[in-house]
Amino acid sequence: MQINTFSIVGYDAATQSWGVAVASKFLAVGAAVPYASAGAGAVATQSLANLSFGPDGLALMAQGSSASETLELLLQNDPDAEMRQVGLVDASGGSATFTGEGCFSWAGGLAGPGFAAQGNILTGADVLDAMVSAYHSATGELAERLYAALAAGDRAGGDRRGRQAAALLVVKPNGSYGGTTDRYLDLRVDNHRAPVEELGTLLELHHLFFGSTAPDARLTIDSALAAELQALLARLGYYAGPVNGSWDAPTQEAFFAFTSVENLEDRVRIADGLIDPPALAYIRQQFAGG
Repeated sequence: MQINTFSIVGYDAATQSWGVAVASKFLAVGAAVPYASAGAGAVATQSLANLSFGPDGLALMAQGSSASETLELLLQNDPDAEMRQVGLVDASGGSATFTGEGCFSWAGGLAGPGFAAQGNILTGADVLDAMVSAYHSATGELAERLYAALAAGDRAGGDRRGRQAAALLVVKPNGSYGGTTDRYLDLRVDNHRAPVEELGTLLELHHLFFGSTAPDARLTIDSALAAELQALLARLGYYAGPVNGSWDAPTQEAFFAFTSVENLEDRVRIADGLIDPPALAYIRQQFAGG
C-alpha cells in the first residue's frame, strides 16, 4: 500500500522550530509520514514509504549531515528507492526533496531555503505551487505557515483519490507542555471527511489551551464581568452565591473549579482578577446563554 499524499517540511530560524504538515487519503497518515527532532531537522517519508527514513534521517542530521547528504545516504542502499518520496530540512534549514521514477503521477517536489514540499497521486503540479506560495506568504509561527501550505494544497486539489487524514507536527527545544521535551505540537486527524479543515480547528484549540497572552493584553475582571461569570457559574452548578459582581473568595473558588475542568487554568490569573481574551471568548461561545 502506498502512502499517496502531499506534505511540507519546514524550519524557522527565529524560534528554532522544525515541522511537518501532511494530508492524504490514507488512514492515520500522521502515524507514518512526519518525523522531527529539535536541533536535527524534519523528515516526511511517503509513497511506498520506508518508515525507517524518519528516525534514520533524523539521526544522520543530528550527527551533522546536511539534508542533501542525508537523502543520498538514505537512498543509496534502498532497493526500492525509485518508489520512495522524501522531503527533509536539516538543523540549519538546508532542504532536499526526492521523488522516485516509480511514484504514481502526478508526483514531484519543490525545495528551497527552509522548506521542501512534495506529493504523489496529486491532481496536478499546481498543488505544490499553491503550497509553496502559501507557505511564503503566511504569517505567524511555523505551525501556521505549515498549515497554510497544507490548506492551500488541499484547496488546489490535493490527493486526487480524495481525503481521509491530516497531521501537523512541530518541535522546538523544550517546546512541550511542561517544557520537558521538544514536541511543541503534534496534532492528528486520522479519519475524517474534511481532515485538513478539522486539523485547522485542532490548531486553534491548541493555541487556546496552550497559548499565552502578553501581560498588558490580559483583561481585568471588573464588576460587570464578575457578575457575568457568576451567572454562568451558577447556571453550570459551580456557584451558589449572589450575582453581585464581587470577585470574592467564593466566586474565585468556583471559577477555579470551572477552569480546571475546562483546562483553562493556564489562561487565568484568578487571584489577580485577570483573564486572557481568547479564554473569555471561548467561555462565552461555549457556555453563555442556555
